Amino acid sequence: MKLKLTSILLTLLAVVLLQGCSVNYSFTGASTGSAETFQVNNFQNNAPLVEPGVARDFTTLLQDLILNQTSLDLVNNNGDLVYEGEIIQFYTAPITATSQSTAAENRLTVAVNVRFINTDKPEEDFEQRFSFYYDYTGSTQLTGSRLDDALSIIFERITQDVFNASLANW
Repeated sequence: MKLKLTSILLTLLAVVLLQGCSVNYSFTGASTGSAETFQVNNFQNNAPLVEPGVARDFTTLLQDLILNQTSLDLVNNNGDLVYEGEIIQFYTAPITATSQSTAAENRLTVAVNVRFINTDKPEEDFEQRFSFYYDYTGSTQLTGSRLDDALSIIFERITQDVFNASLANW
């Protein structure tokens, strides 16, 4: 009886101590502090070369990543955490050449300028450029599903970098 009472008291003490923690952590290493909501404003495509739908896709992928890796709720306005910005580069350039002076390999590069605003902790606000690339053979046309695959790889990396810069306080 005494052992059972002791284990119940220890369990209650542990629950009370854990409930008293004011910093929210997730299994992904994200620290959301006291924030409960976030918003991702539509990213504009301000790149010299505009690919239709790219800005919308990036915005959606960033929302999905934060929803899946935190317990924050997505809102349209007045979010505790705000993400906004624009796509500033979207270009393809040759990176290697053949002996016939044609591209043996090309690189698609995308860069996004992100502004992060933490309404609870303004000292954590930042504006930063994130970019990544996808290499493909010079004989390949990067259209349709090939372009979708390339953008998926690029956006997965950029959104994870944005997430880490804003919420992963390692």
